[in-house]
Amino acid sequence: MRCLALAQAWQDLGGNAVFAMTESTASVDQRLRSEAVEIVRLETCANSVRDARDTSALARDCGAEWVVVDGYQFDPDYQRNLQLCGQKVLLVDDTGQSMQYFADFVLNPNIQANEKLYRNRRLSTRLLLGPSYALLRREFQNWRAWKREVAPLAKRVLIIMGGSDSDNVTTFILQTLQMVHIAGLEATVAVGGSNPHWESLKRAVSQFAGSVQVYRDVSNVPGLMAETDVAISAGGGTCYELALLQVPMLVITVAENQESTCEALAREEAAVNLGWFHLLNSDRLVESLQRVIVNRELRQSLINNARNLVDGDGTRRVLDVLSLQCGQPADVETWRAEAGAE
Repeated sequence: MRCLALAQAWQDLGGNAVFAMTESTASVDQRLRSEAVEIVRLETCANSVRDARDTSALARDCGAEWVVVDGYQFDPDYQRNLQLCGQKVLLVDDTGQSMQYFADFVLNPNIQANEKLYRNRRLSTRLLLGPSYALLRREFQNWRAWKREVAPLAKRVLIIMGGSDSDNVTTFILQTLQMVHIAGLEATVAVGGSNPHWESLKRAVSQFAGSVQVYRDVSNVPGLMAETDVAISAGGGTCYELALLQVPMLVITVAENQESTCEALAREEAAVNLGWFHLLNSDRLVESLQRVIVNRELRQSLINNARNLVDGDGTRRVLDVLSLQCGQPADVETWRAEAGAE
């Protein structure tokens, strides 16, 4: 979705975007095509030498100025191989755990991002770090000036655990909401089209005693966020969307790359961190949620701290940087000298 945000903004500037993938899902393909984005399926193994060569060849055929790489499997050799093929590379990263970084730019839009994570980078690699570079999709831009009215009691709860939610945390949360003793509590559930637990979730919805609405693969995510009072979210990019929409949030770690984000949001008092999903029990979830629901001052404080992190201009800032480099050939010889390549 963050690559889609970048593609949308590039289109808005009159450019074209092509998604080169070795694998995908039907829902992702459908979403990309609905955005007039071309999809090219690469018949190779991701992160292989052939992958780099095929991607580079595709970029040349398309006249692409940049190759944007986003995925935890793409190692230093892959970045280096793209560079040696003459491509300018933007690497989107979350963890700073790669042994080396060879891309022209490394983008880490997370709150905990810092230069120390990228000490092992080539001399000319530039860093774009922090939520000021958060990649928010086109549908969020119209909400940048919107201001939330904080309700005395937060009765509307949004559950949004990401595109796939492979561990079915959504169902656990929905079942636990039954234990929250707030009259008139309303639940809204947003699940991605790749969620493999649809049948289990539908059973949980049918057994839910209160008001509940479920949205699958919805495109109007900011509309759902605007209509809620508090959100329970996975600790991924959705947190920055919630921050822009001024939604007080409780965050849950469902993947290793989210742990430091959740911890950093809690340190900044921009979210309530519930920790790892497999360590979270119903009692703690209920206690934490009820505390946020009844405490208007706490919610206002969470909103203020989170909104200060994100202004919605991140995608434009990234494209401004890339656009300055457009038309300039990739400096392969300088790269070879810096990296010691033969």
